[in-house]
Amino acid sequence: MTTVLVTGASSGIGAATARRLAASGRDVIVAARRLDRLEELAATIGARAVQVDVTDAASVAALVEQVGELDVLVNNAGGAIGMESVESGLLDDWQRMYDVNVLGTLRVTQALLPLLRARPHATIVNVTSTAGLISYEGGGGYTAAKHAERSLTDTLRLELNGEPIRVIDIAPGMVHTEEFSLNRFRGDQDRADGAYADVDRPLSADDVASCIAFAVELPPHVNVDRLVVRPVAQAAQHKTFRGKLFG
Repeated sequence: MTTVLVTGASSGIGAATARRLAASGRDVIVAARRLDRLEELAATIGARAVQVDVTDAASVAALVEQVGELDVLVNNAGGAIGMESVESGLLDDWQRMYDVNVLGTLRVTQALLPLLRARPHATIVNVTSTAGLISYEGGGGYTAAKHAERSLTDTLRLELNGEPIRVIDIAPGMVHTEEFSLNRFRGDQDRADGAYADVDRPLSADDVASCIAFAVELPPHVNVDRLVVRPVAQAAQHKTFRGKLFG
């Protein structure tokens, strides 16, 4: 049986991905900081729950000890904080975004790569963002982190060339989850809701999970280098139609 580990699996895209891959018969390990949420999810889908903080090397090392065999790693842990300009950006926020999105991906990948190499073939999926493809006002810290994560992903693919390990970048655009914008706007529900106001069908976590599953379930010799996925209403990072599109 194929074993999959999903980080950031306590909510949103991570939780949806775990559900989707467990439903297709895979042995799924869900990992995140909030153990209570993980255990609830694990009990529902028949997964294993492991608490991890991807910003802490000791926590990641402890994760490795509980994994065993591993065929697919989904680096999903990440997030955005704030919409301040570069001029007024808070260094602690920038540091946190870089540590989770970039160094967290690096820590987990480095720690688990020996397990992936032990399998006949393996897959690494990094969930980045369209923010890693273009910059926008108010997004300096997040776009900087996601550009770095995209570069990490591309470099890893080059460095693993010659080994049977796929490196896949899933880059979602506007996704309406319960926590992403709420965290970005520091708990301000009105501002979080405003980000999606009048947008007809932004992506859901399940939509992105389906894209991840599509890439993972392709034959092992087929690599999706980068899959950019947006709602129809979002033509680009800076151009979103707000109005009725679908009946």
